[in-house]
Amino acid sequence: MHWPDFNLEFPITDPTWIFFLVLVIILFAPILLSRLRIPHIIGMILAGVMIGEHGFNILVRDSSFELFGKVGLYYIMFLAGLEMNMEDFKSIRTKAIVLGLLAFIIPITLGFFSNVFILKYGFITSVLLASMYASHTLISYPIVIRYGISRQRSVSIAVGGTAVTDTLTLLVLAVIGGMFKEEYSDLFWVWLVVKVIFLSVLIIIFFPRIGRWFFRKYDDNVVQFIFVLAMVFLGAGLMEVVGMEGILGAFLAGLVLNRLIPHVSPLMHHLEFVGNALFIPYFLIGVGMLIDIRILFGHGAALKVALVMTVMAMISKWIACWATQKIYRMASLERELMFGLSNAQAAATLAAVLVGYNIILPDGQRLLNEDVLNGTVVLILFTCIISSFVTERAARKMAVKEDYEGMKAEPLEEENVLIPMANPETIEYLMGMALVMKDPKRKGGFTALNVINDSMTSVASQTKGRRQLEHAAMIAASADVTLNTVTRYDLNIASGIIHTLKECNSSEVVIGLHRKATLVDSFLGNMTESLLKGMHRQVMIVKCLMPVNTLRRIIVAVPPKAEYEVGFFKWLERICRMGSQLGCRVHFFAHPDTQRYLEEYINKKHKGVRSEFSELSNWDELLLLTRQVNYDHLLVIVSARRGYISYDPSFERLPQQIARYFNNNSLIVLFPDQYGDPQETVSFSDPTQHHESPHYESVGQWFYKWFKKK
Repeated sequence: MHWPDFNLEFPITDPTWIFFLVLVIILFAPILLSRLRIPHIIGMILAGVMIGEHGFNILVRDSSFELFGKVGLYYIMFLAGLEMNMEDFKSIRTKAIVLGLLAFIIPITLGFFSNVFILKYGFITSVLLASMYASHTLISYPIVIRYGISRQRSVSIAVGGTAVTDTLTLLVLAVIGGMFKEEYSDLFWVWLVVKVIFLSVLIIIFFPRIGRWFFRKYDDNVVQFIFVLAMVFLGAGLMEVVGMEGILGAFLAGLVLNRLIPHVSPLMHHLEFVGNALFIPYFLIGVGMLIDIRILFGHGAALKVALVMTVMAMISKWIACWATQKIYRMASLERELMFGLSNAQAAATLAAVLVGYNIILPDGQRLLNEDVLNGTVVLILFTCIISSFVTERAARKMAVKEDYEGMKAEPLEEENVLIPMANPETIEYLMGMALVMKDPKRKGGFTALNVINDSMTSVASQTKGRRQLEHAAMIAASADVTLNTVTRYDLNIASGIIHTLKECNSSEVVIGLHRKATLVDSFLGNMTESLLKGMHRQVMIVKCLMPVNTLRRIIVAVPPKAEYEVGFFKWLERICRMGSQLGCRVHFFAHPDTQRYLEEYINKKHKGVRSEFSELSNWDELLLLTRQVNYDHLLVIVSARRGYISYDPSFERLPQQIARYFNNNSLIVLFPDQYGDPQETVSFSDPTQHHESPHYESVGQWFYKWFKKK
């Protein structure tokens, strides 16, 4: 009998076992180190040290680590650009540029003098080595994502400063590297800057247009995910073609695709999940495999170089963050978070030392010798560990501070959005609209409803309703949102929605726009009109002609006296969230008296939202908006129920105006919360009635039936 041979030789070279061991590390390192209160990132790096050739020599840093490592590095920079709140970044871009310049000038100055006077290196070697102190990698950025503070001011400043610092560092690296090439000339660096600027402008102009076209044409999640990855690597590859590192192109791709990938969208969740689960840990393990801790106990020259490099890099970064804090009078916690994010050295540092190590001088020596190479490894180890600890500590404090301030704020109404499902074609649009309007901090608060009429309880209708609810649940799950699904049997659709709303204590209803079945059918439909009469909660009637994330502007028409309705601030909050998530401009047309309330609320609660205000003193001027609303805009019309404060008789003409002038536009007809007891939609005398039609509709229906018989 032949027994299988389980003898393993180290280092392991079989791809199956390599991948298995990496997955085991990714799985158990966070679990074990969380009990010791050690950041997960450090666990990945230390695991790489242990299994690498400088540790127990279990694995070799083969091509898979180089490939996945590069993908992980691009992923970190891409997510950094994607997570930034672009509206907030515009207000802090000066601070980011200042931090970036300080984080470049101070380290390269201190580093140059320390390299010349302490390490006794030459001019070019000292400049290249000092540029390594200036660069930094957002190794600890996944920590701020985990704590949900990626859109904090200090985080955006650190991310923007990283782009500035790394760009300048990579320019220095490219110029010094080019000096030892045959094609080098006096205008080499000028030509390099021109190429980088030209390519950056090209990415900024064309990538968003290509992305918007693609997302409108293809709505499959897998296809969209692959497209985004292709755009990231296209940007990185083009940047490498012109002589720069690809991390700059990946960061630019994240910035320009920012508005097309809302923070709460399923696509965003997929991107973060794949990166944090596989690519980024692979990169961190690969970095750890480069580290040789034995040089700490080796000869004195290597230890001296490592000590000078580490001390200079950390001190200079701290001075840059301290100076930025003092200039702009920021809190000490913000300085701590900026220092934690900007202290780690990995990507550009590795690129610089490898370029310098491979350059052979005329006298046969290397531009950066082995002492610098070993010192760089120690620099990476210590800066990554300190960066992770500092960022973890600051992020935890900031998250606790946010929660405490949120508890002190005025308690808001519990949000629970009810989304009735009737048409399979509108499910994705309704879910997308509801997701971009939700509170980003909440993971639940959604109920999908399918109402089956008691008189139509066929197996086909039940199967159709179940599939619609499953589709909605899949969309919510892909965005990491909890969705409750409800199937209800009732006398009619309207009463089923109203009763479910009461039972679930829903705060609002998001429903699709009714499609006219006959010529005399009303614009909203009998069911929607019954719904409005039978409840006083907010109702949003949605018609979307394109994916929500491709909308470029939101036009909001607000009637006079809308500020006196009880639901005024609720719908305004939803619109502001939508503008913030989509990164698009919100243009309000309202009476001057109403404008004051709109501006005050936005300035207090949503300063980052790009808002405009124009006068619409008379609701009869609604047709003037036809010149303002384009095909890729969303028109929001704030209406009111009959008999309430903001109701205007001209609302009677609203259906005809929408059907005639805004038929080819995406729109929302919004009925806000209003006081008063809702009218009963169901009576014992006629339990299947829908609503009490106005006289002119009754006459129209009678004529329609009479001509149909004839």
